[in-house]
Amino acid sequence: MAMIAIGGSVGAGLFIGSGAVIHAAGPAAVVSYAIAGALVLLTLRALGEMVVARPASGSFSDYARLALGPRAGFAIGWLYWWMYSVLVAAEAVAGAAMLSGWIPLPGWLLSLLLLVVMTGANLISVRVFGETESLFSLVKVATIVGFLVLGGLYALGLWPGGEGMTLSNLWANGGFVPNGWAAVLAAVVVVLFSFGGVEIVTIAAGESDEPEQGVARATTNVLWRIALFYIASILVVVAVVPWDTAELLKSPFVSVMETVGVPAAPLVMEVVVFIAVLSVLNAALYTSSRMLHVLTRQGDAPRALASVTRRGVPARAILLGTCVGYASVVGNYLWGDAVFGFLVASIGAILLVLFLVIVASQLVMGARLRREEPERLRFRMWGFPYLSWAVLVALLAVLGAMAVLPDQRTPLAATLVSVAVVLVAYEARRRWGAVPVSSEPLYTRADGRDLASGGGEGPTGGDGGRGGDGGRSSG
Repeated sequence: MAMIAIGGSVGAGLFIGSGAVIHAAGPAAVVSYAIAGALVLLTLRALGEMVVARPASGSFSDYARLALGPRAGFAIGWLYWWMYSVLVAAEAVAGAAMLSGWIPLPGWLLSLLLLVVMTGANLISVRVFGETESLFSLVKVATIVGFLVLGGLYALGLWPGGEGMTLSNLWANGGFVPNGWAAVLAAVVVVLFSFGGVEIVTIAAGESDEPEQGVARATTNVLWRIALFYIASILVVVAVVPWDTAELLKSPFVSVMETVGVPAAPLVMEVVVFIAVLSVLNAALYTSSRMLHVLTRQGDAPRALASVTRRGVPARAILLGTCVGYASVVGNYLWGDAVFGFLVASIGAILLVLFLVIVASQLVMGARLRREEPERLRFRMWGFPYLSWAVLVALLAVLGAMAVLPDQRTPLAATLVSVAVVLVAYEARRRWGAVPVSSEPLYTRADGRDLASGGGEGPTGGDGGRGGDGGRSSG
């Protein structure tokens, strides 16, 4: 569980994308990462409270349904599936672009090969997914630890053959905040999306032997992981290399290791970034299939997708989750990067919408659990409800900042279009969709009554979770 949390959150965004953030905010990029990390940590803590109280695979959709009604559960479930289905395509294209420098084959063919191989690994069993993700995560962790040790020694002037202490880079080139605090806060908007993936651990919890203990442990430990992998890494970068160095835009990690004098640093980092891409591709395949699988429980997706193999793998859901990836392969072959750019833009701010829904759901469910079933709260959100409200307001501020920042308006607009599409789809599903023949209760109260299907107070009041849909069991 711990390695899955790492694998989901540490990707190419840290190894490569952090260079643009440093270039925008200067050494104060450390503050940007700290603020974004705190928001993610608190969001994950809020989610962890719900998961430990009521473990469920596909938890975001289930909790949104219980707290905010079936419309929210349907919308966030399909948005999340779409985001990770597009990430499958994006990571396959990114991985192929890297492989093309080593293997003389067309990019579309390399993308296809990566998709086939990683899909096959996910189809075997959930154990193969977990072991593969653990291996990928181990490589990334070892790389970051080695980077921190070497870079830290160099920055402190303890590295043999170094130029002495380089900590002056933190303030020597225009100051610690060379472009102003507005740039630091604007960078938070970009940095926040780098942490996407930490929530995967709560989906995997539904298939673990000890979901409560696993989620609690992973959620608690995410604090030092964020501090170590992101904040400490950025601090080492800006301490070793001047923040305005052009090479940082290519890869901050490569720039630091070349400065330190590590042999073959570019090749080493190319291999590590490729492994990071495979890790995210692996996690995206797993996550998209499990979210699609859980949507079948309430009739929000075709029931045929609910079937699993004898190893417990939702094979049909996995294969459907790859459809966007295969479509991108065809589009890449026919139209180049045009289709890829459109797909990536369409998921621009879905992660932020997910975080907002998680915190809003926890505010509702947290109050309900404290009132009706306090014995289930074995893992609590800190400072409830005040801290939850503060996180919600901060996330809304980030959403507002996206509307103000010119380079964030397009992904925000594309995401709003995606939200509109799923809301229209929900109305169609509510009006014309078939009522599920049977619906296994998502959760039961301590007294045995079902919270999801009308036993006692439902998620939207007294209608047992139907959300005012006239008795149609849409959620």
